[in-house]
Amino acid sequence: MIYKFSPKGVCSREMIVDIEGDTIKSAEIIGGCAGNTAGVASLIAGRKIDEVIKLLKGIPCGVKGTSCPDQLAKGLEEIKEKLKI
Repeated sequence: MIYKFSPKGVCSREMIVDIEGDTIKSAEIIGGCAGNTAGVASLIAGRKIDEVIKLLKGIPCGVKGTSCPDQLAKGLEEIKEKLKI
């Protein structure tokens, strides 16, 4: 199932994640640093949601206090809560 959400406090505008069970099939991050966001999306494909949250949560970007990876982790937490997994 495909989930879309808007990150807050970062350069990216939208995050689209395709999830099957508790596994991320694919992800796309719209906006932000193109190479970095494409790299993150590629690296999380095929991984379990909990693993990705653990890897990405809390990563800062400069003085923002958050980052695209951190916002992705927060979005995945929300999805996980909705799916009750």
